[in-house]
Amino acid sequence: MSENILSSKEISSKREFSTSPFLKVILALQHLIAMFGATVLVPILTGLDTSVALVSAGVGTLIFHTVTKRKVPVFLGSSFAFIAVINTVKELYNGDLTYAQGGIFVAGLIYVIISLIVKKVGVDKIVKYLPPQVVGPMIMVIGLNLVPTAINMASTNYIIAFITLGIALSITLFAKGFIKQLAILIGVSIGYIIAYTSGIVETNIITEAAYFSVPNFTLPKFEIGAIAIIVPVILAVFMEHIGDITTNGQVVGKNFVEDPGLNRTLLGDGLATLFAGLIGGPANTTYGENTGVLAITKNYDPAILRLAAVLAIILGFVAKIGGFLKSIPTCVMGGISIMLFCMIALIGVKTLKNSEIKINAKNIIIIASILIIGIGTSLIKRYTGNSIGIPVTETVKITELSLAAIVGVVLNAILNRKATNK
Repeated sequence: MSENILSSKEISSKREFSTSPFLKVILALQHLIAMFGATVLVPILTGLDTSVALVSAGVGTLIFHTVTKRKVPVFLGSSFAFIAVINTVKELYNGDLTYAQGGIFVAGLIYVIISLIVKKVGVDKIVKYLPPQVVGPMIMVIGLNLVPTAINMASTNYIIAFITLGIALSITLFAKGFIKQLAILIGVSIGYIIAYTSGIVETNIITEAAYFSVPNFTLPKFEIGAIAIIVPVILAVFMEHIGDITTNGQVVGKNFVEDPGLNRTLLGDGLATLFAGLIGGPANTTYGENTGVLAITKNYDPAILRLAAVLAIILGFVAKIGGFLKSIPTCVMGGISIMLFCMIALIGVKTLKNSEIKINAKNIIIIASILIIGIGTSLIKRYTGNSIGIPVTETVKITELSLAAIVGVVLNAILNRKATNK
């Protein structure tokens, strides 16, 4: 990726903050809140154990950080890309999710093999296919495709959602010092209090939860049919991984594709997914929600993400705290999510703005193609219910996001072949 995507002035300004242990815990809680809803939603929709999902997300994040030399500030949570195939396996094997675990385990193993291939081929040969005119629109599509989900969440109570959003935005724009870094936590807290006084907080979730409980860990079973259904999903999520890592790098002002290397981020993702399959959790993936938190707080210390991972593991065993987080109303999380996802889209705009690419017909075609395919096909799917992804198997399709990324990479390779072949 081009080194001039960010100016030297911006990169120098994107430094990690030095904070006390107590303040790091507070910042970690923000990341925990940002990832919680999506991470537990996947097991809820598939029948997997939510506590196991939290443990596998926490351990997976720590595995990822270890593999990537503790340099990349990401959090790994439950992947939505695997929901359909997990449910398909569940139906075919009479509700036995351990066969889906076997498929997830093998998918993680193949991701590890892909990382070794990337290392062998060389990151440089892959990076040259990802210039700003491809990466910028990809990041914009990632953020904009998530916004409708946030609006749906907010629709359960728009008033509380927009109060939560307004408070968080006001703190982000006008506060100074450490208070500015707590925009998400303060916004969610005030939104929760308003929701509680309005009587829409389900407090029975907290009162009925046990204080301590051991997650329902299970071992995988392996069957070729289940593996064949689940494994092709990695074809769809590979480009999404590249998009997430480049987005995270743009926020922080570092090129994580080159250092610690795309091969290491893929390896970390693969090992995390392999571990999840081993204990009964959903496949893991890097989370845009937490990248949005980084963009808002401007604190890029990876140690804070590792602390959030430890808290997630503890949460898997402390059901009472988990019950409290589950009681946060959807509208409150929707208001905050609008802010997080829009922030990601703006990062894509900034990537194009700060790059030195030529705004010529070729690059306009590339940018427009990614945006039209990535956003247009998602809107069609949203309002008609018809997916426009590319079928890989009867149950798996290359998603609209992945399709947009693939088209962008191919178009750039054709239209800018001289620069690509250097």
